[in-house]
Amino acid sequence: MRLSSLRGAVVPVGLLVLWEILSRVGVFSPIVLPPPSAVAVKWYAGLLPALPYEPGQESYVTWLFSGEMPHDAVSSLTRVLSGFVIGAGLAVPTGLMLGTSDRLYALFNPLLQVLRPIPPIAYIPLAIVWFGLGNPPALFLIALGTFFPVLVNTIAGVRQVDSIYIRAARNLGANSWTMFRRVILPAASPYVLAGMRIGIGTAFIVVIVAEMIAVSDGLGYRILEAREYMWSDKIIGGMLTIGILGLIIDGAMSRLNDHLLRWHRGLER
Repeated sequence: MRLSSLRGAVVPVGLLVLWEILSRVGVFSPIVLPPPSAVAVKWYAGLLPALPYEPGQESYVTWLFSGEMPHDAVSSLTRVLSGFVIGAGLAVPTGLMLGTSDRLYALFNPLLQVLRPIPPIAYIPLAIVWFGLGNPPALFLIALGTFFPVLVNTIAGVRQVDSIYIRAARNLGANSWTMFRRVILPAASPYVLAGMRIGIGTAFIVVIVAEMIAVSDGLGYRILEAREYMWSDKIIGGMLTIGILGLIIDGAMSRLNDHLLRWHRGLER
């Protein structure tokens, strides 16, 4: 496992070295594409607190995260998690209802198929008109970006439960609630969790766009601000932070899925 990780680092490290060399010899303009070393210096500077620590003013943890980059990262993560909870919290029960009821599915599926392809970014003007500026429109867009992946996967999971399981449960005398709780929900859970993993990835994409328009902090806002002043090193540093946070979130979701689905045949240890 350790050897494969080292092999996986060869290409990124090689690209960074090549980028550094080409930037240093003047192939790339330092304004347009600064070398990785300059990006690293700017990124590290953004991590540091702007003011010296004063014990009587604030706690050490608050001071430690008072730098521009940690503050923006925490703001973006807070919006992502809040919007994800709202979107997934609405999508899961809705998907379970539509998946278990053929009548409701036939009634609402045409509307779902019309709304689902519309990207959350297209709702930005309406979100600003409805909610103004600040966190509310950002949370609305993030929840919307989360809602449809979780909803579609939940419906698919419920409707694709093997009929053998349902017939077996009926033969054993299971009532509707027992059927749902002991057969349908466990069988659909891999689909639901897969939808959640996709949904939180979409939420992280949407939050960056929303922060460029509706709010005054966060990684998206900081990248847009850096663009106004042609701070390419700050833009790339913000993109790097987004990539790291996305990697952490996806890894956490993957571990959570493996833990919750450890009973599943393909994930037995």
